[in-house]
Amino acid sequence: MEITVPRIVIGGVTSGVGKTTLVAGLVGALRLRGLRVAPFKVGPDYIDPGYHARMAGLPCRNLDSWMVPREALVELFARATTSCDVAVVEGVMGLFDGRSGIEEEGSTAQVAKLLGAPALLLMSVAKTSRSAGAIALGFKQFDPELRLAGALLNHVGSPNHRQWVTEAVERGADLPVLGYLPRRPDLVLPERHLGLVPTAETAPGDRFFDQLIDQIESTVDVSRVLEVASSAAPLDVPCANLFPSASTLPKVRIGLALDRAFNFYYEDNLELLRAWGAELVPFSPLEDAALPEGLRGLYIGGGFPELFAAELAANQPMLRSVCDAITSGLPTYAECGGLMYLSQGITDFGGVYHQMAGAVPTSSAMTQRRLTMGYRTATALKDNFLLRHGESVRGHEFHWSVSASPLPEDRSAYSFAEAPDRPEGFASHNLLASYLHLHFAARPDLAPRFVEACRAFSPSTR
Repeated sequence: MEITVPRIVIGGVTSGVGKTTLVAGLVGALRLRGLRVAPFKVGPDYIDPGYHARMAGLPCRNLDSWMVPREALVELFARATTSCDVAVVEGVMGLFDGRSGIEEEGSTAQVAKLLGAPALLLMSVAKTSRSAGAIALGFKQFDPELRLAGALLNHVGSPNHRQWVTEAVERGADLPVLGYLPRRPDLVLPERHLGLVPTAETAPGDRFFDQLIDQIESTVDVSRVLEVASSAAPLDVPCANLFPSASTLPKVRIGLALDRAFNFYYEDNLELLRAWGAELVPFSPLEDAALPEGLRGLYIGGGFPELFAAELAANQPMLRSVCDAITSGLPTYAECGGLMYLSQGITDFGGVYHQMAGAVPTSSAMTQRRLTMGYRTATALKDNFLLRHGESVRGHEFHWSVSASPLPEDRSAYSFAEAPDRPEGFASHNLLASYLHLHFAARPDLAPRFVEACRAFSPSTR
């Protein structure tokens, strides 16, 4: 199969240059032209996609070339762009930043090459002028296999400043500058300890996004960006066998924790579960009094339970409902914030302890002074409903909290190749809870195994 959808990748010089703001505005401007825009985010990010989804009116999907095999990544991209007019991809960190300093795995540049997509370099020029040309030239020459088709500027201070930087980049690096954003404190997205504030909690109002689109329309040549995207060559799409050809089995109801405290899910994880027979039933650990009726499984993703710990602890009926369901044998998968919610309790930033569901025999505390983050190669220490003993999967960690009392290895879920002395998570016959985030396309058997475990559970087996 071959796809010809126009596509463009926006990469940055570093983190913090304003990629999310610019890409969200660009997506909105393209949508105003009547185009159906498929938004994407490179890397293991749950927050930035919320802004792009809002602007596109479509889900934003992650493209991670380290966690997900290359054939699977291209297949997921092709499925998501089938009925779209253009695809816009926000990069991660700097354009060439990935898993290590010597290889391109996981980088924006690698994803652009896998997709056959031209890339634009976004530069923050707040504290530079002519030197921007040297920076752009270095990026252009660093990887001759990457098609770097132009540059975009952010934090421009004045018309003269814009002229100097534009001349430096276009003459010094022979890269066309396709637009810019001025310094505008009123167009800065809200941040806190793990990045931007998720749109599921709170987000700027319509006026903010309308102003952002107006700014993009005024100072970015959107038509030229679209021309560059349209120059992408046809892309051959392999079959990674992630999705079933058809399913005639009845649907299985799986509860999905979804509210202000829990909203970190890869869109493709949800789509894969649905494809293999799941009916995902949203519920709120904050607001609802009990789990939905008729569930055969439970999926509690990540989020910020530490910020809502008092509210979660106050909802004792839901905590009892969750704990009782897991005790009865309900297959339950929990990641990061989900692990914290299922633990004995959470100690928040102020040192206050809040009782949680108690399904996992440990507690979590926001006492760590540095962030635990990075890619992980996880090997199952025992059989669980996703992995057999000894099987491995690639995933990602990103958290400030720590387990106050780490579990012994015989009760832990994984060992990490990158941290062999630190067993991670908790696994039993029906519960898998860990700080590890998984993309279900990392292995083609993850989603069907989860659904089949849920299908095998019934009230009669309790």
